[in-house]
Amino acid sequence: MSVTQVAAYAAPAAKAPLERVTVPRRPVGEHDVLIDIKYAGICHSDIHQARDGWGEGIFPMVPGHEIAGVVAEVGPGVTKFAVGDRVGVGCFVDSCRECEYCLRGQEQYCVQGMTGTYNALDKNGEPTYGGYSTHVVVDENYTVRIPEGLALDVAAPLLCAGITLYSPLKHWGAGPGKKVAIVGLGGLGHMGVKIAHALGAEVTVLSQSLRKKEDGLRLGASHYYATNDRATFEELAGTFDLIVSTVSAPLGLDSYLALLKVDGALVNVGAPEEPVELNLFSVIGGRKTLAGSMIGGIAETQEMLDFCAEHGLGSEIELIAADRINEAYERVLASDVRYRFVIDTSTI
Repeated sequence: MSVTQVAAYAAPAAKAPLERVTVPRRPVGEHDVLIDIKYAGICHSDIHQARDGWGEGIFPMVPGHEIAGVVAEVGPGVTKFAVGDRVGVGCFVDSCRECEYCLRGQEQYCVQGMTGTYNALDKNGEPTYGGYSTHVVVDENYTVRIPEGLALDVAAPLLCAGITLYSPLKHWGAGPGKKVAIVGLGGLGHMGVKIAHALGAEVTVLSQSLRKKEDGLRLGASHYYATNDRATFEELAGTFDLIVSTVSAPLGLDSYLALLKVDGALVNVGAPEEPVELNLFSVIGGRKTLAGSMIGGIAETQEMLDFCAEHGLGSEIELIAADRINEAYERVLASDVRYRFVIDTSTI
């Protein structure tokens, strides 16, 4: 049942509204799986890329790297999946497979550069098209299994939002006895609160206002502070072992570094389009770390999905039809979603 053309929603040019189109999919190869996409999450990075916020994009662009679906066909050499399996695809669909990072399961840091699920060129020089579509063909080695304990709609955002928070929280040791702050309670941040709490850390949300305080406490935070109140920074100075910033607006790094204990770390997973400033004395005093983190490798993504299934952690979503994608983009920019839009791809 291989498909060669599939329905999708694409941005025809930078900053243009998305519209319904058809795009090609490659034939199912030796180690490929054809996935019948059921749900696709809308990530803020989709908007950045569709509007050339991070540099010049490849158009027409079909965004979407939070993909959940069901295997419809497998190549003759596939051993990991069978027709009917529940699977997911995240932010990349290939890498060099040979460098030290690929070999250690950190494909997201591939020396030659991972192949993005969309807005990238594959090894044949053909553009990749993402999850705002009905089907996708992906190598089995870049596909993950969605455990039965997770509904596909709430699992879709885990393929980016979930792993983007799980990876740094694990790497920097969030757990019992650690005080962790999550900056921003949005699509990324709300999963950070859930995951950090499940790991056993004491969680604080740092948000612009107290508007979402009730949600933050319900999701697992023990404390919630408004960053538009300067007294917050005075009260919390030297408090946290780890701060994970999820916001895509420029952050006042020096103010947040002051909230860390000695040897604490401020990790950025949000990616502002503009440069940010830093006074190096903010890290020198207290031997503090300013770091960044980007998604996770395939093995860690599977680990994250299994962890979320074990702890009953899905994303908080608003399910929409495909003809509401452009409206959803504007609402994301206005912080008017709790907490992730997910497209029902049957409406494409």
